[in-house]
Amino acid sequence: MDKNNYRTIWISDLHLGSAQCQADVLLDFLKHNESEKLYLVGDIIDFWSLSKKMYWPREHNTVIQKVLRKARHGTRIIYVPGNHDENVRDYNNYVFGDIIIKNTDVHVTPEGRQLLVVHGDEYDTIAQYHQWIARLGSVGYDFLLWLNRILRPVRRSLGIHSNFSLAAFVKFKVKNIVQFISDYEKSIVATLRDKGLDGVICGHIHHAEIKEMEGFLYVNTGDFVESCTAIVEHFNGALELVRWRKQEETVIKTNKRREVNAHE
Repeated sequence: MDKNNYRTIWISDLHLGSAQCQADVLLDFLKHNESEKLYLVGDIIDFWSLSKKMYWPREHNTVIQKVLRKARHGTRIIYVPGNHDENVRDYNNYVFGDIIIKNTDVHVTPEGRQLLVVHGDEYDTIAQYHQWIARLGSVGYDFLLWLNRILRPVRRSLGIHSNFSLAAFVKFKVKNIVQFISDYEKSIVATLRDKGLDGVICGHIHHAEIKEMEGFLYVNTGDFVESCTAIVEHFNGALELVRWRKQEETVIKTNKRREVNAHE
């Protein structure tokens, strides 16, 4: 399979150090996709999980090596930390191994639109003010992901679609969680007016999306835990949501694609 080349790639919520990280799919994505700039939009290393149990298989180390290799070969890599790797925020504007740490950044499209790049937990009131609830929710989420891994081979043997996510199913069947996602999106968009920006690219809630909200562009990168998604920017400025599946080196892309230009 040939490599895809982009102007910019955004990935987030890799959760390296957690058993839930789909490192094999992530490595396949990194292998087949190149870009001039790569944003790591938070929760790259899951220090919450590592604080409970040391888990660091060889594939997770290979991911780090792969990213560092990209940086050495000229890819500009910007690491925007999240709440699961919040300790990294202490090193704002530091450079480690050709990777620059930025707590937030502003990405400028070819047409001059300014997009805030931020993990997004700053706009999540639970993560900010009730961290014990956030950690409790993380435990429940991890349990659903673990159960999903157990059920996946069973579904495959029955001929049922194996990429079904139990965690995502539960997430969008619980009214309060659906409302939380909506409130989260609105909270981020509401701050953009004060900053004079045209849009936001974030992660945090593991729900990939590209959409216009009240005249602003809202983009969420998703994750590499359940959905395995990324946002890519083509050289003409078009943003595309990519869902990556490691199946005979094929890629399935969503049909959600937005042209980002100054006339929208």
